[in-house]
Amino acid sequence: MAQKKDKPDNLSTRAGKVRELEEKNNLALKGGGERRITSQHEKGKLTARERLDLLLDEGSFQELDRFVTHRGKDFGIDKEQYLGDGVVTGFGTINKRLVYVFSQDFTVFGGSLSETHAEKICKIMDLAMKNGAPVIGLNDSGGARIQEGVNSLGGYADIFYRNTLASGVVPQLSAIMGPCAGGAVYSPAITDFILMVENTSYMFVTGPNVVKTVTQEKVTAEELGGASAHGSKSGVTHFSCANELDCVEHIKKLLSYIPQNCEEEAPSIPYEHKGEEIREILDELIPESPNQPYDMREVIAGIMDTNSFLEVHKDFAENIVVGFGRLAGKSIGIVGNQPAVLAGVLDINSSRKAARFVRFCDCFNIPLLVLVDVPGFLPGTDQEWNGIIGNGAKLLYAFSEATVPRVTVITRKAYGGAYDVMNSKHIGADLNFAWPSAEIAVMGPKGAAEVIFRKEIASAEDPEAKLEEKVAEFSKKFANPYTAAERGFIDEVILPRDTRGRLIRAFAMLQNKVDSLPRKKHGNIPL
Repeated sequence: MAQKKDKPDNLSTRAGKVRELEEKNNLALKGGGERRITSQHEKGKLTARERLDLLLDEGSFQELDRFVTHRGKDFGIDKEQYLGDGVVTGFGTINKRLVYVFSQDFTVFGGSLSETHAEKICKIMDLAMKNGAPVIGLNDSGGARIQEGVNSLGGYADIFYRNTLASGVVPQLSAIMGPCAGGAVYSPAITDFILMVENTSYMFVTGPNVVKTVTQEKVTAEELGGASAHGSKSGVTHFSCANELDCVEHIKKLLSYIPQNCEEEAPSIPYEHKGEEIREILDELIPESPNQPYDMREVIAGIMDTNSFLEVHKDFAENIVVGFGRLAGKSIGIVGNQPAVLAGVLDINSSRKAARFVRFCDCFNIPLLVLVDVPGFLPGTDQEWNGIIGNGAKLLYAFSEATVPRVTVITRKAYGGAYDVMNSKHIGADLNFAWPSAEIAVMGPKGAAEVIFRKEIASAEDPEAKLEEKVAEFSKKFANPYTAAERGFIDEVILPRDTRGRLIRAFAMLQNKVDSLPRKKHGNIPL
């Protein structure tokens, strides 16, 4: 039987519906309109959709809620509607791995957050939790939409709550691509990593005008909360990027070291083993003088796969170095004291920086390598009055709680309580190695001699000569790795050149490690 042809009016109706969908799609893609898109470009910024095109694999983006509009009715806002309501949300892939994304559109109401804008973000966060994939937020927003009052504030709180629930379950990354002020800053602050773009992005709770009114301080937005300020002074941002393309590339590289969720193992890439992996350059890095600095990054480069180290928090608390690297293709987290800055002492900021990084690695099953050259904690009233005790305890707590494979290499000094804190055997490290140059003691030889032999030195005919004699005596007994090795606190004293090979074997041995904490709701870290 012949198939009946559609009547002309049915064809017309169908074509009309298709046209209507096309028109709506085109309208949504324009955001706040050509004039505002041009203004965005003139500021050196990309649009929300352009950023997603750069971030995601080509053709992989699936948008959700494209036609959502706000529900506001007051102050004439109901007369201005834009499809999508100032945020583009959905999912896609980065290097073929699933991610959930939202990208705020500054061309629509300055990217301000409304009730429906928040609902769109919450929807993709809920999906990310259910499906075990990272959430990436591209933030470019003037803050809460004032015309919606408490509805917009409630929307922020809904997001904060999900950030907290998702913490440690799926990785959360926040790229600050423009303004991020007031309540808007707290969602990025809860996430795992913050990236900022130099000169075009800023974060602060109160802006320059409010600061001037309240404290009489004159400060620009860049000085108060730009990438440089938060990258070096506050430590709020982990990566300061030269431009938006650099920021997107940082996101992609960072994700390559991180699993999809807390149930997966750390990523690895194919690696071809070449003999014993001897790195002779490591033999030359430790200076003859115990007080002469060297760069711990050179030690890291000598141990890791070539060009695989991605440093985190590079410009903040530079007396400690943290970041991700690959060892025989496997992703690991690295924490190392930096003798080139403040002799590598632990202070408030370095303790917080390292503790945060350790906890992230433990959340997502990334093994930890700890490189130790630490003369102790930084003394002084400033440190004591601002809480070095509590902040140092954060790092101690973070290492003690971590159940991932943990390996320590003591390159030189490991003095006092800082020896304990820097992933010592006593707080659960799996394997601890030391170089022959290691000095493991309560304090340095000179200080120890002055305390222990105080009376002998004071009564000697030549106090300076007697002090030198006692320093040498103490050094021979304690300023070495062998006393600790005799007690089993050091598993092996190794030549620096052999470090890489030992670590490859150590982490391979530990890859099936199973450890658990005592049953509890959660611990009470000294915040």
